[in-house]
Amino acid sequence: MGTPEFSVPVLEALVEAGHEVAAVYCQPPRPAGRGKKKRPCPVETHAQALGLEVRHPGSLRSAAEQARFAALAAEVAVVVAYGLILPREILEAPARGCLNIHASLLPRWRGAAPIHRAVMAGDAETGVCIMQMDEGLDTGPVLMCEATPIGPEETTGDLHGRLSEMGAGLILRALERLDELKPRPQPQEGITYAAKIDKAEARIDWSRPAAEVDRHIRGLSPFPGAWCEVAGERVKLLRSRLAQGSGTPGQVLGGFTVACGEGAVEVLEAQRPGRRAMSAEEFLRGTDLPQRLG
Repeated sequence: MGTPEFSVPVLEALVEAGHEVAAVYCQPPRPAGRGKKKRPCPVETHAQALGLEVRHPGSLRSAAEQARFAALAAEVAVVVAYGLILPREILEAPARGCLNIHASLLPRWRGAAPIHRAVMAGDAETGVCIMQMDEGLDTGPVLMCEATPIGPEETTGDLHGRLSEMGAGLILRALERLDELKPRPQPQEGITYAAKIDKAEARIDWSRPAAEVDRHIRGLSPFPGAWCEVAGERVKLLRSRLAQGSGTPGQVLGGFTVACGEGAVEVLEAQRPGRRAMSAEEFLRGTDLPQRLG
């Protein structure tokens, strides 16, 4: 049960390991692109290529959908970034329950955007947990965890790929050891919630300290992309690092180094509207930066 690109390596790993996939559940096709044609999600595309049955109900709350799910007689459900709430009837249908692959070190960053929030908060590490699902929001007991450091210049996109592959490997190990693993209740200390990213929070506030601006840029890259105004044009900044220098917030100090409320940030990658992302060097060849960014 999964929907975005993050879930694809898990599906592929389960099939390659020889597990029998009774069915694949994902979100329904959504309108996309200029023509607004309905486009299947990445998991559906890959599942169809593998010859697997795909189901995409809009909800799992009806008795009919719950009965259809139960009729699969599945031993276990593997859930990763599915996007629908699983009612109790669904959670209890598989003989061994529902296992969720969550991209954080629970109980830190329960919720919708754990990778973004870990980078934005300046966490030194993150990871993947295999959790036995219950009716709460990422509150179930944990079976296995694996941690990974967050590099000083890593973006959410960088971590996304690594955590996806880690989750695929970890769920295979968990399934192999399911009889011996003992679920560990999550501690009550250290609980945080990763709220869904709102596009309204993407605008860069240069008055904040450089460390916060840098994490903001990297945490929102590649989506939705932190942005600022460059000569009246909205430009996304996709990679950055801390730099030497000081000045009025938003002041361009040279190259693509920008002063913040405290310290400065060097922009490494940017994207103009309707254009591809490009290195700062390439961006500056075609753009004269004003004295101050908005």
